[in-house]
Amino acid sequence: MLSPPLILLAGLVTVVGLILVLRFNAFLALITAAMLVSLLAPGPWTDKIERVAEAFGSSAGKIGIAIALAAVIGKCLMDSGAADRIVRAFLGVLGERRASAALLASGFVLAVPVFFDTVFYLLVPLARSLWRRTRKNYVLYLLAIVTGTAITHVLVPPTPGPLLMAGILGVDLGTMILIGLLVAVPTAFVGLLACHFLNRRVPVECRPLAGESEADPLDDSELPSLGVSILPILLPVVLISAGTLIKTFRPESPAAAPAEMLGNVNLALLLAATVSMVVLVRRQGLTLAQLARTTETALASGGLIILITAAGGAFGAMLQTAGVGDTVRQYAGGGQQTSGILLLLLAGVTASVVKMAQGSSTVAMIATAGMFASSQTTPETLGFNPVYLALAISTGSLVGSWMNDSGFWIYSRMGGLTEWETLRSWSPILAIIGIFAFSFTLLLAWLMPLVPVG
Repeated sequence: MLSPPLILLAGLVTVVGLILVLRFNAFLALITAAMLVSLLAPGPWTDKIERVAEAFGSSAGKIGIAIALAAVIGKCLMDSGAADRIVRAFLGVLGERRASAALLASGFVLAVPVFFDTVFYLLVPLARSLWRRTRKNYVLYLLAIVTGTAITHVLVPPTPGPLLMAGILGVDLGTMILIGLLVAVPTAFVGLLACHFLNRRVPVECRPLAGESEADPLDDSELPSLGVSILPILLPVVLISAGTLIKTFRPESPAAAPAEMLGNVNLALLLAATVSMVVLVRRQGLTLAQLARTTETALASGGLIILITAAGGAFGAMLQTAGVGDTVRQYAGGGQQTSGILLLLLAGVTASVVKMAQGSSTVAMIATAGMFASSQTTPETLGFNPVYLALAISTGSLVGSWMNDSGFWIYSRMGGLTEWETLRSWSPILAIIGIFAFSFTLLLAWLMPLVPVG
């Protein structure tokens, strides 16, 4: 029987090799690796494949509904013009002189329910339009979009990586949102400063995109109001966070049970999806049949994300079955706070290595969380809330992005940049915000451990 470190190595080589060398879809790579790890792990041969299916189903049950509903919300925000309204609101408040901050803030907000590539597609035309007016700071605008979008993409549920990590590591979802935002906000400010620095180092002009025409923007009168536009994003965040706060500080209150129910991620996102669909129907005058086709398109894209995320959850569960978590704890030491900080360092570095090897932050987060998940990742044994372990993994997954990351090519092709220009701007900005966010996470774990008293 192979030792846990060798089983871990076999699983990681399988994932990386299938994705990077053989160009397999991430779902096929992860589910293949999960089956391989399960076959190598202890247990009856009759159960080795069945437990992969059970772990896949368990993971899908935790995140499937939430991801599907988030996909619907994102599609409706885009089609109704609500996303456009949010961006224009930030631009209106901050002005053209602070357009980079407006683009960063727009990406920051929109990436909570909308996937990274979709937000980038939405905002890039604005960066190109701003350059045509100012004839400067094109890379600054592009990097501001990347910074805002990447931060919430890895730190704030219901995006798939943080959502499943919360389940794997036993982190309360409201706590994940609140502490994730606490790390995300200062990271955004530091990221904006880094965007200005890199803009001076990589002076690139906006180039025409071959064979593509840019559509005329809608008039403001054709867009929904700001309050209606941002409601589908704020509603689930407020409900989930409120449920967590009431459950934590007022558990005996008569409002605790209703708040906890409304704060359930699936119900909160269903309410938000309903609001977003109503906005879309009212603004675009869709028939029920047209609305059904729109939601089906969103669910099709969300379905692939669910498959990938659930397969990653199964892979992580099989690593635990193989005893990888026990091995990680042995390397990290005992259960005191000092060893807990060492565990955070090990988790962040591991996530970065996995990210560098195969390219996807989501895959890196899920795989690394599976390695570190165990019954020992509790506030009492770590010395702090396991939310910090989840955030250490999330922030580590930003470091090490290069040509095997699909986001690298989206940024390069949509921005009209060469590969060398992308390496000099995309890779450094993600490394900077990842390292800062990781360092801030360590500081919070030390200053505010969130360990129950008594």
